[in-house]
Amino acid sequence: MQCPKGFRARLRADDGGVVVFVAICTVALLGLEGGGKMRATERADAVAMEAARAGGQALDPAGAVTGTGVRADPAAATAAAYAYLSSAGVSGRVSASADGRKLTVTVNDTYVTKILPVVGIGSMNVTGHGTATLLHGVTQPE
Repeated sequence: MQCPKGFRARLRADDGGVVVFVAICTVALLGLEGGGKMRATERADAVAMEAARAGGQALDPAGAVTGTGVRADPAAATAAAYAYLSSAGVSGRVSASADGRKLTVTVNDTYVTKILPVVGIGSMNVTGHGTATLLHGVTQPE
């Protein structure tokens, strides 16, 4: 059985069409995966900021009550930040400055990929950062 005249020419006109379609779909799917990782990184940043804020509220009560200085209690601030990280279900690192006025939190989390397991990438590490500075004063920070 022979193909009708012009049939082969029409088939050749579609050469490479599938390749272009696959390339466009691949770029779109990778873009979706990148957006998911970006959302996971934003969440890690938000959790780190909230943990730093939670720690920044742990004031040294003796200095605050007597008015000799409002500063965070570094041990209590660190414990409060770690407690927040634990409640959020993430791991991280918390450090307080020597003067007790700044708390820095780094969150380490994992983004579980949705599409990339097909090529062997099941997850990606994401990191978030947050810092809280304890300021007080009525019209300006002291």
